[in-house]
Amino acid sequence: METARKSRLLVARRWLPDSIAARLVLTVVLALLLTQAVSALVYLTDRPPGPPAHSMRVLVQRVTAIVQLVESTPPPERRRLVKAIDDPVLRVDWNPETPRFANQREGFPFDRLRRAIRGELDDPDRAVVVEVRRERPMPGPFPVEEHRWGTDVRLSVGLRDGSWLTFVGGDPLEGPFRLLRFALWMAGIVGAVALVSVWTARRMTAPIARFADAAERLGVDGEAPPLPEAGPQELRAATRAFNRMQARLARFVADRTQMLAAMSHDLRTPLTRLRLRAELVEDPEMQRKMLADLDEMAAMINATLAFARDDANHEPRGPLDLADLLQSLCDDRVDAGHEAAYEGPAHATVDGRPVALRRAFANLMDNAIAYGGGFTVRLLPADEELRVEIEDGGPGIPEAEFEKVFAPFYRLERSRSRDTGGVGLGLATARTVVRGHGGDIALSNRPEGGLRVTVTLPR
Repeated sequence: METARKSRLLVARRWLPDSIAARLVLTVVLALLLTQAVSALVYLTDRPPGPPAHSMRVLVQRVTAIVQLVESTPPPERRRLVKAIDDPVLRVDWNPETPRFANQREGFPFDRLRRAIRGELDDPDRAVVVEVRRERPMPGPFPVEEHRWGTDVRLSVGLRDGSWLTFVGGDPLEGPFRLLRFALWMAGIVGAVALVSVWTARRMTAPIARFADAAERLGVDGEAPPLPEAGPQELRAATRAFNRMQARLARFVADRTQMLAAMSHDLRTPLTRLRLRAELVEDPEMQRKMLADLDEMAAMINATLAFARDDANHEPRGPLDLADLLQSLCDDRVDAGHEAAYEGPAHATVDGRPVALRRAFANLMDNAIAYGGGFTVRLLPADEELRVEIEDGGPGIPEAEFEKVFAPFYRLERSRSRDTGGVGLGLATARTVVRGHGGDIALSNRPEGGLRVTVTLPR
């Protein structure tokens, strides 16, 4: 069953245009065809059966039939009969006396109308008067049939007893009812075109939305699966290029990380030999300085290996309680004798890697303790993100250094002491972890003194 459905889909796709431009053209054509179909349906269902009500032949037939019917009716019953015959399409009035005629018209095409009525009544001497109440442009080739006959034209036919029947054209769709029908007709057309356009636009933009989601996911998860190649030709080409770019980035990061780890590992052997040779130095002061430099190099190598291992570690993502993580980190530093305080809700769930986030926030808190003596961490939940602020009471950082301090091995403290300056990988590691979760880190100096580190994580 599934195979047959896929086969039908492949056959249907083979007949569809393969580019966005061609599909847009097809959409417009289909919308126009649907509009014409709706118009034709309205026209066919709205037309009365038979020829138009105001055509010459129908007009002559109706007028002569009414004249014969009224003449065969006794005069006392004629007014009631005429009232029953009268309708919005053809207004009929009976007058026992000769009415006053104004603006009588002769010549073509009025003579043709008179001859047709007299011929239908088989009475060549029948009195037939045509009046035009108001002159207006007549652009059509058949003014009586299409333009003259209406509310502006009055046709009077004399009966044998001297009374007269007067006929005036009308339109059953005049007034608000006609406007309502027109509005409903246009609303139907607009609705049909809108539905087709929305459906087609969604079908065409769905692959683009998936493409955008994949691009956003790439910045968070470099190991995300490749995007399926679907949609129009242009989008499939862009998807193939995106998948190739993702694979190249993954290989580039893996190669650089592996190279960094290999270099750091291989440096340990010569570093050990240098330490053995430093032990043989007889000058105590020189020996102390050499051993201090070797210890700093070892710390940098160990930090680099840890950084590389964390970058290559594929820790699974999952929901975690960020508030509980921050409180436990604060409690650990309080137990170690440092000043640390937590402000915020007791629980706040976020999707992430627990070990990586713990290390990132631990680095930020340790920096605040090293340079500010203590810190206060605040958790501020919002609808779409969680904001964590870590504030210390230290000297702060010059604004020109805000971006530099995130570079690996960059330290504001120039003494090269591991007790005060570290190796310069704490902030770099923290930002790598946070950005790997789709968030970011920002620095700012507090007006009252000290540094504020703001971490945002998407919920």
